[in-house]
Amino acid sequence: MGKLLLDASAVTEALKPNPPLLLWTDPVTPTGGFLEVTGLEDQQRRHLERIHERGVFWKNPDSVPGTDTGTAFQLSHGGDVEADGNCLFTAAMRSMAAAETARELRRRTVGRFLGDHGADDGPGRDAVDAAIRNLYSPDLKAGWGIHVVQEVKLLAKKSDREGLDAAIQELVDLGLQREAAAESIYKERCIAVNDGPSWANYMSISGSPEDEYDIITLQYTEEGLLTVDENRDGHAAAFGDDIAIESLATEFKREVYVVQAHGSDAMVDEENCVFFLPHRPRGKICEPPIFLFMKGTGWCGAGADHYEPLVANPLPFISKEKAAIVL
Repeated sequence: MGKLLLDASAVTEALKPNPPLLLWTDPVTPTGGFLEVTGLEDQQRRHLERIHERGVFWKNPDSVPGTDTGTAFQLSHGGDVEADGNCLFTAAMRSMAAAETARELRRRTVGRFLGDHGADDGPGRDAVDAAIRNLYSPDLKAGWGIHVVQEVKLLAKKSDREGLDAAIQELVDLGLQREAAAESIYKERCIAVNDGPSWANYMSISGSPEDEYDIITLQYTEEGLLTVDENRDGHAAAFGDDIAIESLATEFKREVYVVQAHGSDAMVDEENCVFFLPHRPRGKICEPPIFLFMKGTGWCGAGADHYEPLVANPLPFISKEKAAIVL
C-alpha cells in the first residue's frame, strides 16, 4: 500500500486565507493638465489632476426646469500670465478665448460697474461703497487684530506729479522727513478710493502711459506709517478684486469660478485643498462659466490676487455622479 507523503509547510501555506483584494481609489492617469504647473505641492497637483481627469459638472441655475441636463467640463491650466497687476483680465481673456485685449476687458468691466452702481440708489449701492472703503481707505484705528499691515490707496493725476513733487520738496526743505512729507501731501491733494466713482478711476489703471492716474500706496502698521510707494514710473496697475470679478461676470452674463489651490501650510487635508469660489452676475446667467486659477500658499494666499487661466472644454460621457466636482 503506497504512502501519501505530505509536506507540512506546503499544507500550512495552502490553508492560509487569501489576502484581501487591494482596491485602488480614484486613480488619475497623467494627462498633463496640471503636471507642468510650477509652484504646486504634491497634494495640490494630485487633487487638480483628479479634477482634470474626471471633470466638473455644472448646470445653469437660471435655466428653465427640464431644459438643461447639465454639462461636465474638463479644466486645463491655460498657461502662466505676467504678474503685472493685469492678471485677472489677462487670465479671463485667455479663459474665454476673447478677441479683446486685457486692457479692453478692464475697460468693459469698469463700464459695467459704473452702469450698475449708478442705477442703484439704495442699500446695495451703500454696501458697495462701504466695501470699497474697507478695501482701499480702511479705518486705521481698527482691523489690527486681523492685519499686520494695512494699505491706503490714493490716486494722483499724472499731470499733477510735478506739482506734487514740488510741494513735497518744500516740506522736506522745512525739515520734514521725505516719507512724512509725501504722506501729508498725497493725503491732502490726491483722490481717496472710497466710493464707486473713485473705485472706477482706480480699477481703470492698467499701468500704461495712457492712464489718467497713478496709484499711490501708503502702508501702515499699528505703530504708524511704514512706507510710501510713490509709483514714480507709473507702471503699477490696479489688481482685480471681487467687485471687478462680479462686474466681469455681469458684463458677460456668466458665472466666474475662482479655483483656489491651497498648500499644506493652510492646514487642510488633500481632499479639501481645492476650493471653487463662485461669483454670480447681477442678472440672468446665459453662458457657461469662466474658470480662473489662484495658487495659494496657506490662508494668506486666499487673497493673493494673482490669477491664471483655466480652459474649460466639454467632457462627454461624464455624468453628475462621476464628476470630481459638482458646482
